[in-house]
Amino acid sequence: MQIRETTIDDAENIKEVYLQAFDNSEAHIISDFAINLLNENHPVEIISLVAIENDEIVGHTALSPVFLENTYEHFGYILAPLAVSPKFQNNKIGSSLIKYGLDAIANRGAFIVFVYGDHKYYSRFGFELDLAKNFIPPYTLKFPEGWHALKINSADFPEGGTLNCVDSLNDPNLW
Repeated sequence: MQIRETTIDDAENIKEVYLQAFDNSEAHIISDFAINLLNENHPVEIISLVAIENDEIVGHTALSPVFLENTYEHFGYILAPLAVSPKFQNNKIGSSLIKYGLDAIANRGAFIVFVYGDHKYYSRFGFELDLAKNFIPPYTLKFPEGWHALKINSADFPEGGTLNCVDSLNDPNLW
């Protein structure tokens, strides 16, 4: 398996990964979100990664910057979305994408990364509920128990606050 940064030419294949990986109630909104991130022009880099197996895109994730509402100070990222084609799941592709992405943002000096997802899955990477509880996402969460954070650099950072995110994540249906 190879992991590389995405290009706009990957859009249709990335969309297909999400359409296959999620059920119909979520597939279109999440695939649209992934493609919107590819097209978003933001002053702080959005990291978008694909996993390739036998010349086929089989997984995707993205990490986009988050800011404190009052200061608009960039200090972290949010890991979203993440998907692996069903026929390639349970082969550590999602784990590899996450680890690669965490290394990429650590090297860019981020202090913290957030994720909104399954506790059993994300806790394996060190994501914690307690670290995230003082950081309020831009919209009310349907599943508050899914809000996690991981400290990735030793620098001090704010103990909490309301977060702002990139335009592509400004959709209450994603939260």
